[in-house]
This record gives sequence, structure tokens and C-alpha cells, in this order.
Amino acid sequence: MAIHRPLARSELPGDTASLARYLVGKLVVRELPEGIASGRIVETEAYVTGDAAGHGYRGMTPRNRSLFLEAGHAYVYLAYGISYMLNVSSETPGIGTGVLIRALEPLEGIAIMRLNRGIERLRDLARGPGRLAQALRIDRSLDGLDLCREGPLWLAVDDHQAGDIGQGIRIGITKDADRPLRFYVKGSAFVSGPKSLNE
Repeated sequence: MAIHRPLARSELPGDTASLARYLVGKLVVRELPEGIASGRIVETEAYVTGDAAGHGYRGMTPRNRSLFLEAGHAYVYLAYGISYMLNVSSETPGIGTGVLIRALEPLEGIAIMRLNRGIERLRDLARGPGRLAQALRIDRSLDGLDLCREGPLWLAVDDHQAGDIGQGIRIGITKDADRPLRFYVKGSAFVSGPKSLNE
């Protein structure tokens, strides 16, 4: 078992873009009946106030209400009817902003992730938001969960330093697409998207 502790809410930066950068290098921990599965965050995207690409842009709905919770809660949604996406609410209650966790470097429970994904290749287990949700068996049942305390799903920190963090445009969106709100570990094989965007 790796040595890590829950990320305290008081440690979270107060604005969404800063949180997206801050979370790079932190851990996502999933507690499953078979054991712990975890990965290091290597890529995030910020969806800020007034962002036309953000799910909170048009206000709160039953589907997106977790996005409007205090910073550090899970907002899980189903994209295109296919893949779940894990987001972290990012500001004060009532502000619908968040950070999408785009990719992880698998650390613990790799056998569990391989079984969940149905593939062997380590690099592809959690490289992309849909893949990481499948690898960690994340679905809507975890929506609204407090990620700043130990439980079925939580954020953790250890003594690891993230290294050189790159910044660029977000992937797979059409609205507000040119904003540099994606953060990633430069040189990581576990970052999603084309190499041209990750230099």
C-alpha cells in the first residue's frame, strides 16, 4: 500500500484554472471490493466561470448539480451515452465550475484496472477520461461524493513532485476551444491526445 493521505479541502486553490494545474501530480484512489486501485493525475482540463464549454454555463440542472457543490466534490456524467467522466467541483457552492480529470498514470491495483478495461497495455489503461473512469469503475453512483475524505473514491497527495507541467488548449470541444485550460505532465506517456499538443 502506497503512503498517501486525503487531499484537504483547505489545500485546494480557490479558482478553477489554478486547481486544474494543482491537481496534476496528485492521486485518484478508488476503493473496490477486490482492493485499492489508484493512479497519478497526469492531465486535467479546467471549465471556468462563463465558459461556454462548461456544463454549468446555463445554470444548475438535476444532472449537473454536483458541479455547483463546494470545491472537492465529484461530478460524474455520461458523455455521448458511452463513457463516464470524472470531474472535481472547483469553487464556492453555487458556482458551476469544475476540473475534468483527463488521464492517470496507473499505480496500485493494475490487475484490477486491466480486468475492468479488458486490456493489458499499461499505457492505455487510464489515458483519456473515459478510459480512466472504466479502469476505476467510476459511474454516476459516485456523483456528488466528497473527494476530500477517504471513501469509495477520493483524492490523495504524497511526496511526489509533478515535474514540468505543460499548458495548452482543451481536447474534443467546439465552444471556447482556443482557451489554454488543459494542464499535463510534459513527456508523460500516459497523457492523452496527439503528441503535437503535449510538447
